[in-house]
Amino acid sequence: MATASKPVIAKQTGFQKWWQLLRPHTLVASFVPVFLGTAVAMNYSNFHFTRFLVMLISCFFIQTSANLFNEYYDYRKGHDDEHSVGNGGAIVRNGMRPGFVLFLAIFLYALSILGGVYLSLETTWYVGLLGAICMIVGFLYTGGPYPIAYTPFGEIMAGFFMGGIITFISFFLQTGFVGPFIVYVSIPIMVLVGNLLLANSLRDLVPDKQNGRLTLAILLGRKAATFLFAAAFLFAYIFEISLIFTHQATWWILLILLSLPHAIKAVVAYIGKSEPVSMMPGMKATSKAITIFGVMLAVGFLLGLLSRNLLN
Repeated sequence: MATASKPVIAKQTGFQKWWQLLRPHTLVASFVPVFLGTAVAMNYSNFHFTRFLVMLISCFFIQTSANLFNEYYDYRKGHDDEHSVGNGGAIVRNGMRPGFVLFLAIFLYALSILGGVYLSLETTWYVGLLGAICMIVGFLYTGGPYPIAYTPFGEIMAGFFMGGIITFISFFLQTGFVGPFIVYVSIPIMVLVGNLLLANSLRDLVPDKQNGRLTLAILLGRKAATFLFAAAFLFAYIFEISLIFTHQATWWILLILLSLPHAIKAVVAYIGKSEPVSMMPGMKATSKAITIFGVMLAVGFLLGLLSRNLLN
């Protein structure tokens, strides 16, 4: 009986292998919350550019470090090989030195700490404390004796800390407080950041199961997890658009609908699929959908503020 052959993954060289090592489709989780928290804050205070820039760079480093820790520990635990689909497996596929990948992750964490110290001096040390907690969660996602990524709680933890806490901190850096509205607005972003992880878990369901993981996708099963994936997108659109009818946002919020074609493409890409390589377009579409959704949501709040100022 013939057996299915493993996909042949092309070896990458030069800049491409380093770019892919950063797992660029996940970086949306680092900048969208910062953009949104800052944009909503503009309705309450003046814009502190340096705080925004330091926060943005620090979050980029935190997310990148988490990806590098992921790469390193998946390699150490034997979960990646030259056939790994996606951005994982760069160490064994592209010949990168594990020690250097780990060093780079720690180095970027150190830079993030410097950013956190600056922001704490500018505002309060609670900012640094929350940032440190986010960094610890990023490490524990695949590091430590009980990695979060191997449990059904990966999506929840990523959504809450990257989609929620980072948004709250970004808002606080501009305003000096965290009100109920920013918490309310950020709920769909929490859901979508979690959805980014769910997309990854759906793609890797079979190899994750073989490696003894119990991700949310494995716990629910492929059909139920795909339904949850689609429902999360639907919830995010309905939730944000409802702000128009409660007079908490302007019609500019409808700019988020520019991301809808990518969200639909992402959902369709997972329906009826089981091979990881066949779901790669779904991963890319998910990242694009969340990026456009988050950026357009931030732009919508800024344009709403601008239109109000012009009319007054």
